[in-house]
Amino acid sequence: MSRSNSSVTAPPPGRWLQLCSGLLCMVAVANLQYGWTLFVHPLHEKYGWSLSSIQTAFAVFIIAETWLVPFEGWVVDRFGPKYVVAAGGVLVGAAWSLNSMADSLFLLYVAAALGGIGAGAVYGTCVGNAVRWFSDRRGLAVGFTVAGFGAGSALSIIPIQDMIATRGYQAAFLWFGLVQGLIVFVTAWALRAPPRGEAVAPAPRFLQTPRDFAPTEMLKSRIFWLLYFMFILVYSGGLMATAQIAPIARDFKVADVPVSLLGLTLPALTFAITLDRVMNGVTRPLCGWISDHIGRENTLFIAFLLEGIGIWALWVYGQDPLLFVILGGLAFFAWGETASLFPTICTDVFGTKYATTNAALLYTAKGVASLLIPLASFWVVETGSWHDVFMTAALFNLLAAFLALAVLKPLRLPARAPAGEA
Repeated sequence: MSRSNSSVTAPPPGRWLQLCSGLLCMVAVANLQYGWTLFVHPLHEKYGWSLSSIQTAFAVFIIAETWLVPFEGWVVDRFGPKYVVAAGGVLVGAAWSLNSMADSLFLLYVAAALGGIGAGAVYGTCVGNAVRWFSDRRGLAVGFTVAGFGAGSALSIIPIQDMIATRGYQAAFLWFGLVQGLIVFVTAWALRAPPRGEAVAPAPRFLQTPRDFAPTEMLKSRIFWLLYFMFILVYSGGLMATAQIAPIARDFKVADVPVSLLGLTLPALTFAITLDRVMNGVTRPLCGWISDHIGRENTLFIAFLLEGIGIWALWVYGQDPLLFVILGGLAFFAWGETASLFPTICTDVFGTKYATTNAALLYTAKGVASLLIPLASFWVVETGSWHDVFMTAALFNLLAAFLALAVLKPLRLPARAPAGEA
């Protein structure tokens, strides 16, 4: 296998432009996932579709977003990022435009699939670009990139809510979809991969493998499948909260209760969604930076432990409007770092040459986790309570925290050796 190119010690010019361009693209597609919860109730009211049927569209979106990313990553690794991201922008605009006129579940699912393909093209490409340009600050760079996806929707939560209230959810889908797609399409043309001979400065020795593992090699690795399993455990709880936060707030009877915090007074649901997105974004570069200093596994353990506790506390104390907002923010803070650390540790272990494709294969675990979203809605309808869903998500995170230190850390030790195998 070829070795990672680490001959250049000075950071190459233009890499901060690449980081900012990727960040802007991620902000523009964030609403497709994090703004979805605002449309669930309006769709239910207009057409009478069940919540589980509507949330199936969210699962379709996540599946399309994740399971096609390996193919998109393969294209990026060979032809560069700009064309894939530009195509993603077109699909993003088309998806929400179709949502605005969807009068059947079939059309809603088609739109979800288009949006998922577009968002996945943007997400996978921008993350892959970040790990290549910034191997000296990989955790921080990936953290900033995915922060756009986690926090980007916070800028538009209130405008979308206002447009839904004044002009209807169809107008919100149409106009926000067109603007988001246009931003991605225009920004895509600034993206490029670092050419040969323009490699980034090397990362600290203990963080990186000296080898580049092809995707077929990686799929034979125990570390990859452990990361895949941990990804499913953690993301299932986080996606449940992302898709269901509005129905949860209504069932807890706190959605419209005014909450005052940080000098602001907003309905609890609006406040929670906005704070959740901000915390989800802040944690990504922060935990990426921390992991660059204390290690990936230690950071994963701390975050998963916090998320498990936060989800449990949200169930116990979430009927209080103020605590609903605060504990939701804690849960999203602990969950959001997974978006920066999983692709980072994947590149640490398996190298940079196939970074986009390898990280994309790991990212498909998010699609597997999404299958639990409509199942959670169905279970709540059957039992009349969110208890089992919350407790399962909390236990999943505690298990992932245990695996990070007890299994992942020992497995990675051979991979750190110069001739080690993953």
